[in-house]
Amino acid sequence: MRVNEPEFERDDDAAPVDMLVSLFEARGWPCEYVADDEISGEIQGSWANYQLRGIWRAEDHVLQLLCLPEVRVPPGKRAAVVELLALVNEQLWLGHFDIWSNGGVLLYRHGIMLGDDGLLSLGQAQAVVEAAVNECDRFYPAFQFVLWGDKSPTEALEGAMVDAAGEA
Repeated sequence: MRVNEPEFERDDDAAPVDMLVSLFEARGWPCEYVADDEISGEIQGSWANYQLRGIWRAEDHVLQLLCLPEVRVPPGKRAAVVELLALVNEQLWLGHFDIWSNGGVLLYRHGIMLGDDGLLSLGQAQAVVEAAVNECDRFYPAFQFVLWGDKSPTEALEGAMVDAAGEA
């Protein structure tokens, strides 16, 4: 995802969830507070709408960002998707893909350790949200190839990487 929308003024760092809300509001992305320490929003990716959740753990100074591409893994495909997850996660520098054991929901998860002040900058907020959406967009086809195209995990990853490399 390239954020080509106009920048907004925000020089000060802020509480992580508040900064995410500011970013979402500036971009016109719908979001809401789930609790004082949690936000839920939605972003349109290249392949699907992604639910984004930011959860702040003040005691650990960690912001966890979850990006859910609305993909459920049926029990019969779980082994192949788990194998694909291992291959995909080898490609990532930040975050990882996982499957929630409750419901078989695919998700991208990334934790950001913040300093003792527990503040998030605008640049950090933009970077982590863009990374989450970019990774979901990058590997969404691979998951679809396994789930709907009956491809092996290796074939699915190779097919997704070729498609991504061919885009201009």
